[in-house]
Amino acid sequence: MHLVDIGANLTHDSFDRDRDAVLDRARQAGVLQMVVTGASREHSPQALQLAQAHPGFLYATAGVHPHHASEYTDECDAEMRALHAHPEVVAVGECGLDYFRDFSPRPAQRKAFERQLRIAVDLAVDGMAKPLFLHQRDAHGDFMAMMREFDGRLGPAVVHCFTGTREELFDYLDQDWYVGITGWLCDERRGAHLRELVRHIPAERLLVETDAPYLLPRTLKPMPRDRRNEPAFLPHIVGELARDRSQDTATVAAQTTANARTFFRLPG
Repeated sequence: MHLVDIGANLTHDSFDRDRDAVLDRARQAGVLQMVVTGASREHSPQALQLAQAHPGFLYATAGVHPHHASEYTDECDAEMRALHAHPEVVAVGECGLDYFRDFSPRPAQRKAFERQLRIAVDLAVDGMAKPLFLHQRDAHGDFMAMMREFDGRLGPAVVHCFTGTREELFDYLDQDWYVGITGWLCDERRGAHLRELVRHIPAERLLVETDAPYLLPRTLKPMPRDRRNEPAFLPHIVGELARDRSQDTATVAAQTTANARTFFRLPG
């Protein structure tokens, strides 16, 4: 299989001791391209640095996760815009709303989200806004309302690490957004509902990701001793996803890879 992991937090300090080995294992598992998630003022520049160190293999997003929304100042906005001047940065985000933990006040979350949506619009090429790498948890109403304020101006968007309800899924699909599936699918405690929902995602809107080092698939055997997720486990997620969609694993792998390259404008 040739795969693209659309969301891996490779700047996380758990990878500091063996990041090169992690990348080697990913290649050996068939993960030929990865998008490194930038989710804060600290980690977005690091994501770009990783992408620049591994041209053609790693790419990056640049943004501020709602957990870090309180840090989104005018200076932060300028920093994000500077990062997006680099061709290795292929999407705006991770950005959105998270009312589950409320690590930043909700007004600050909404302000940071709006400013990043404006970045995507301002960076339009040939009339197409820059792709969005989105996060939403327990904030669906406000999230959809804010996205609708930009109707007709946004480009492609992916709701990263989808874990939501049937209603949320169909709201996203009605907007022709992409949907990112992670190892949450493999969690019998909280992801069982996804087993049925993934059948409804059109093949051309399906993307896959590990969200490493988080969301280690609970069905993975044997489990790594440190319980750390990594991109080399993406084929396991794809296999589970294919089973739930009653499709061949190779078919899902090929489709999601083609989708990722289309969405992020990656070379083949």
